[in-house]
Amino acid sequence: MGARDSRPTLYPGDIVEYPRNKYFSHFGVYYGERDGVSYVAHLTCKDSESKLMLFGRAMKSEVRLDPVELVGKKYKVNNMLEGVFPARDFHSVVKMSIDDMLGREVTFDILFHNSEHQATLFRYGVKKSQQIEEIYEHIMPAWKKLFKKNLL
Repeated sequence: MGARDSRPTLYPGDIVEYPRNKYFSHFGVYYGERDGVSYVAHLTCKDSESKLMLFGRAMKSEVRLDPVELVGKKYKVNNMLEGVFPARDFHSVVKMSIDDMLGREVTFDILFHNSEHQATLFRYGVKKSQQIEEIYEHIMPAWKKLFKKNLL
């Protein structure tokens, strides 16, 4: 990972993290270059009408290829599950998985299928979202109290 405002060297299959706010980031997988433009595959809303969230879900999402810097100017490489799961080979597995998913309608679910889940599924073959797991650690104790009091 480079310094804060530098552009890290990206290798096909790297998970690219785009910080969005204090709590959440958007994730994609570096796809490589086409005609000198670097692309990232990421789970995103299919069209502007589907950005309305309903209980953490968007009805229409899809895996799309977009230029790396169109998705966000600030980004970093975050292969967060290295050492826990082996990265799958980009050219024989990940690229084919991405190509197969391009343009397919996918239901976005912030808890069970967000951009981080999709990126780790491509790279490692495992759906994981560390940002959701971290938030659960903080909210679950409060929720348990409300469940016990039958308030939730």
